[in-house]
Amino acid sequence: MSLDASRIEPRPERLPAHEARQRLEHARNTRITQLRALDESGQADDQLMSAQKAAIERVLKEIDEAFARVEDGTYGACLGCGKPVPGERLEILPYTRYCVACQRRAAA
Repeated sequence: MSLDASRIEPRPERLPAHEARQRLEHARNTRITQLRALDESGQADDQLMSAQKAAIERVLKEIDEAFARVEDGTYGACLGCGKPVPGERLEILPYTRYCVACQRRAAA
């Protein structure tokens, strides 16, 4: 059985708002669970644990900012170049602000 490429629908670049919210909610819940686990470990004074907690809190802030972008209609647009962030990237990092090229430039 062969696949007819002309019948395959292209995947839309931007996620529908409800799907974006679901992915962001999942990401938020995962990070909150991680924070609770760190707090319950009783090693909050440990330098590594403090660094992990700070990193999770930064991601939670990014998730909140992504929710705001969903609400104002800019979710899925790269903040660097304005082009759509590929759907595959949004599936992996639903709170990302940049396409891969702009992320590399921002990190440099």
